[in-house]
Amino acid sequence: MFRSFALLLLFFTNAAAAQSVNDCAWQASAWNLAEPWEANTRTFANGDVRLAILDTIEPAVAAYHVLVLSPPYGPVGDRQCRVISLDQGTGFANIDWTTLDASYDPAIGLTFHLQVQGRDPATAGFVTQWLTFTVNQASGQIHVWLQ
Repeated sequence: MFRSFALLLLFFTNAAAAQSVNDCAWQASAWNLAEPWEANTRTFANGDVRLAILDTIEPAVAAYHVLVLSPPYGPVGDRQCRVISLDQGTGFANIDWTTLDASYDPAIGLTFHLQVQGRDPATAGFVTQWLTFTVNQASGQIHVWLQ
Protein backbone atom coordinates (compact mmCIF):
# COMPACT_ATOMS: atom_id res chain seq x y z
CA MET A 1 0.00 0.00 0.00
CA PHE A 2 2.80 2.43 0.87
CA ARG A 3 4.41 1.80 -2.51
CA SER A 4 1.14 2.65 -4.33
CA PHE A 5 0.76 5.82 -2.28
CA ALA A 6 4.38 6.80 -3.03
CA LEU A 7 3.84 6.29 -6.76
CA LEU A 8 0.63 8.33 -6.64
CA LEU A 9 2.43 11.08 -4.72
CA LEU A 10 5.26 11.09 -7.25
CA PHE A 11 2.72 11.25 -10.09
CA PHE A 12 0.95 14.32 -8.69
CA THR A 13 4.22 16.02 -7.70
CA ASN A 14 5.44 15.72 -11.28
CA ALA A 15 2.06 16.76 -12.67
CA ALA A 16 2.11 19.97 -10.64
CA ALA A 17 5.39 20.97 -12.24
CA ALA A 18 4.22 21.18 -15.85
CA GLN A 19 1.41 22.19 -18.13
CA SER A 20 0.87 20.67 -21.52
CA VAL A 21 -0.74 21.55 -24.82
CA ASN A 22 -1.64 18.49 -26.87
CA ASP A 23 -3.46 17.69 -30.06
CA CYS A 24 -7.06 16.74 -29.41
CA ALA A 25 -7.46 13.12 -28.40
CA TRP A 26 -10.00 11.27 -26.28
CA GLN A 27 -10.22 14.17 -23.78
CA ALA A 28 -11.71 16.40 -26.52
CA SER A 29 -14.56 14.03 -27.29
CA ALA A 30 -18.01 15.65 -27.35
CA TRP A 31 -19.14 13.51 -24.38
CA ASN A 32 -16.50 15.29 -22.24
CA LEU A 33 -17.87 18.81 -22.82
CA ALA A 34 -18.83 20.11 -19.39
CA GLU A 35 -22.54 20.69 -18.89
CA PRO A 36 -24.30 23.00 -19.33
CA TRP A 37 -22.52 23.67 -22.62
CA GLU A 38 -23.66 27.26 -22.92
CA ALA A 39 -22.12 28.09 -19.52
CA ASN A 40 -18.80 26.31 -20.16
CA THR A 41 -17.78 27.61 -23.56
CA ARG A 42 -16.88 31.05 -24.93
CA THR A 43 -15.83 32.44 -28.28
CA PHE A 44 -13.32 35.17 -29.12
CA ALA A 45 -11.91 36.86 -32.22
CA ASN A 46 -15.28 37.09 -33.97
CA GLY A 47 -15.97 33.42 -33.27
CA ASP A 48 -12.70 32.13 -34.72
CA VAL A 49 -11.40 31.00 -31.31
CA ARG A 50 -13.52 28.85 -29.01
CA LEU A 51 -12.61 27.73 -25.49
CA ALA A 52 -14.52 25.10 -23.55
CA ILE A 53 -14.16 23.14 -20.33
CA LEU A 54 -13.71 19.40 -20.69
CA ASP A 55 -14.65 17.08 -17.82
CA THR A 56 -13.27 13.57 -18.25
CA ILE A 57 -14.76 12.53 -14.87
CA GLU A 58 -11.70 10.45 -13.94
CA PRO A 59 -9.32 10.77 -12.31
CA ALA A 60 -11.61 12.76 -10.03
CA VAL A 61 -8.81 14.98 -8.70
CA ALA A 62 -7.57 15.80 -12.22
CA ALA A 63 -10.57 15.60 -14.57
CA TYR A 64 -10.75 19.11 -16.05
CA HIS A 65 -9.03 20.33 -19.21
CA VAL A 66 -9.38 23.38 -21.48
CA LEU A 67 -10.34 22.82 -25.11
CA VAL A 68 -8.96 25.35 -27.62
CA LEU A 69 -10.28 25.55 -31.19
CA SER A 70 -8.42 28.24 -33.14
CA PRO A 71 -6.85 29.25 -36.44
CA PRO A 72 -4.87 28.51 -38.44
CA TYR A 73 -7.39 26.71 -40.58
CA GLY A 74 -6.62 23.41 -42.27
CA PRO A 75 -7.08 22.67 -45.98
CA VAL A 76 -10.77 21.80 -45.54
CA GLY A 77 -11.54 24.80 -43.31
CA ASP A 78 -11.17 23.11 -39.93
CA ARG A 79 -9.53 24.87 -36.98
CA GLN A 80 -6.67 23.41 -35.00
CA CYS A 81 -7.84 21.55 -31.92
CA ARG A 82 -5.73 21.55 -28.75
CA VAL A 83 -6.23 20.48 -25.14
CA ILE A 84 -4.53 22.29 -22.25
CA SER A 85 -3.90 20.03 -19.27
CA LEU A 86 -1.91 20.18 -16.07
CA ASP A 87 0.36 17.53 -17.52
CA GLN A 88 0.26 15.03 -20.37
CA GLY A 89 -3.18 13.44 -19.96
CA THR A 90 -3.70 14.75 -16.41
CA GLY A 91 -6.15 17.57 -15.95
CA PHE A 92 -6.86 20.13 -13.26
CA ALA A 93 -8.87 19.48 -10.08
CA ASN A 94 -11.10 22.44 -10.89
CA ILE A 95 -11.40 25.31 -13.37
CA ASP A 96 -13.14 28.53 -12.29
CA TRP A 97 -14.68 29.57 -15.61
CA THR A 98 -16.09 32.77 -14.05
CA THR A 99 -12.54 34.13 -13.78
CA LEU A 100 -11.82 33.76 -17.52
CA ASP A 101 -10.36 37.00 -18.84
CA ALA A 102 -8.98 37.73 -22.32
CA SER A 103 -6.85 40.42 -23.91
CA TYR A 104 -5.27 40.94 -27.30
CA ASP A 105 -1.85 42.21 -28.31
CA PRO A 106 -1.00 42.07 -32.05
CA ALA A 107 2.61 41.12 -31.24
CA ILE A 108 1.56 38.17 -29.04
CA GLY A 109 -1.98 37.21 -29.97
CA LEU A 110 -4.80 36.45 -27.59
CA THR A 111 -3.93 36.04 -23.93
CA PHE A 112 -6.24 34.22 -21.53
CA HIS A 113 -6.17 34.04 -17.72
CA LEU A 114 -8.28 31.83 -15.46
CA GLN A 115 -8.02 30.24 -12.06
CA VAL A 116 -7.41 26.53 -11.81
CA GLN A 117 -6.79 24.12 -8.96
CA GLY A 118 -4.34 21.29 -8.79
CA ARG A 119 -3.68 18.66 -6.17
CA ASP A 120 -1.04 19.60 -3.59
CA PRO A 121 0.64 16.36 -2.51
CA ALA A 122 2.39 18.08 0.41
CA THR A 123 -0.91 18.90 2.14
CA ALA A 124 -3.27 16.43 0.41
CA GLY A 125 -5.34 19.52 -0.41
CA PHE A 126 -5.59 21.73 -3.45
CA VAL A 127 -3.69 24.78 -4.58
CA THR A 128 -5.28 27.55 -6.64
CA GLN A 129 -3.20 29.18 -9.36
CA TRP A 130 -3.68 31.35 -12.42
CA LEU A 131 -3.43 29.53 -15.73
CA THR A 132 -2.25 31.88 -18.45
CA PHE A 133 -2.01 30.94 -22.10
CA THR A 134 -1.53 32.71 -25.39
CA VAL A 135 -2.98 31.73 -28.74
CA ASN A 136 -1.27 33.01 -31.89
CA GLN A 137 -3.87 32.62 -34.63
CA ALA A 138 -1.34 33.16 -37.43
CA SER A 139 1.18 30.51 -36.35
CA GLY A 140 -1.07 28.27 -34.26
CA GLN A 141 1.37 28.38 -31.36
CA ILE A 142 -0.09 28.11 -27.88
CA HIS A 143 2.09 28.89 -24.87
CA VAL A 144 0.90 28.07 -21.36
CA TRP A 145 2.13 28.62 -17.81
CA LEU A 146 0.91 28.70 -14.20
CA GLN A 147 1.36 31.65 -11.86
